[in-house]
Amino acid sequence: MTYTEALRWIHSRLAFGSRPGLDRIEALLDLLDNPQNKIKTIHVAGTNGKGSTVSFLRSLLEGEGLKVGTFTSPYITVFNERIALNNQPISNQELVALVERFQPLVASLDAQPALAGVTEFEIITAMMFTYFAEAQVDVGIIEVGLGGTLDCTNVITPLIASITTIGLDHMAILGNTLEEIAAQKAGIIKAYRPVVTGNLPEVALKVIREVSAKLKSPLIELGQGYQFKLEEKQGAFGEVFTFTNQQFTLPHLEISLNGQHQIENASLAIELYCQVAPDFEYIATEATIRAGIQFVAWPGRMEVLQTAPLVILDGAHNEPAIKVLVNNLQQEYQGKAIKTVFAAIQPKEVGSMLNLLGEVENQELFLTTFDYPKAYQLKEYPLLSHLPVTHLPDWQVGIEQLIKAGTSADLILITGSLYFISQVRTHILGGSNEKTV
Repeated sequence: MTYTEALRWIHSRLAFGSRPGLDRIEALLDLLDNPQNKIKTIHVAGTNGKGSTVSFLRSLLEGEGLKVGTFTSPYITVFNERIALNNQPISNQELVALVERFQPLVASLDAQPALAGVTEFEIITAMMFTYFAEAQVDVGIIEVGLGGTLDCTNVITPLIASITTIGLDHMAILGNTLEEIAAQKAGIIKAYRPVVTGNLPEVALKVIREVSAKLKSPLIELGQGYQFKLEEKQGAFGEVFTFTNQQFTLPHLEISLNGQHQIENASLAIELYCQVAPDFEYIATEATIRAGIQFVAWPGRMEVLQTAPLVILDGAHNEPAIKVLVNNLQQEYQGKAIKTVFAAIQPKEVGSMLNLLGEVENQELFLTTFDYPKAYQLKEYPLLSHLPVTHLPDWQVGIEQLIKAGTSADLILITGSLYFISQVRTHILGGSNEKTV
């Protein structure tokens, strides 16, 4: 079997869609001797910020010499990055070997009506647990796919859980209110195991408090158990802040990722790093924290691809993320002439997302489409009479023209979907994936 054939088989399971529930993943893991029970794990849920938090935490734990597995989605550069050991994606050969092992197991489940139709995400999740167990990782940092309670990663009893943010997204599955969505996210909280929360709305926090109290799970909240304070930064990129918890007050911490939301993600990761120290018999130190967060990169999150003209990719793909993006633009790039190229996938509420983007001044808005099964086509975007837009039938040509005509006064922003910016990133950077920053 070739790597291409292996990926084709994995992706063929997309035909079964996204089907919340644990019966199929539990049956598949049983056939594999339950590898998820052989590793220590940290579980990360949330509407936005999961991937960045995982990346910060991975770097901090690597600083203690740990062998760290990470499971994230979607991928930005290559499929393999979804399953990684110490930031190194699973190799093509290892992925092929897993697919060859999994095909007969999945076929055996497909033959049972009650378990047929194992989904793509369930297969990738089971592969991840198998890979981590056989690699004997010290810890696996597991990002939830969707929600929490019925997400197929929710087959673990983690050392600690975290909920980064809670906002309105995937409402057809998770519920129409923040309280309903919070209840789904809270499904990853396990009895007597601590949970750390990020910047959550009060109505969502109330739900998390009730669940953690019922399960006797220690709750560490942003603003109570730990906090941060934004500091003035010296350069054009990155952020500076002070972090405080029961152990530390650390001024002038630096990160290279852009946006206050990345300070929130870094602070959450630092608190998780401090909380799990006894589990791995290390002592959390200021030196490890400073070094661990400073140079963390996470593709597609306010990512600067080049500076002349300034080109930024941001994977904001729902209302809460667009709000954060707009806030960053208003705070950091007021003097720029912003040219925003936007594409999204169904069933995102693009009308509200575009209305939020419309709050940015000195901006031209370009709508486009891309090669993805659920991508909005140009004719499907809502008509927004108050918001002038230009259609780009071919995003490759359109973006190239914008970059070619751009000046030092311009900011070319590409956003709306992680799947879209993944394609744009590959197109702009080519096979080398080397930035000109």
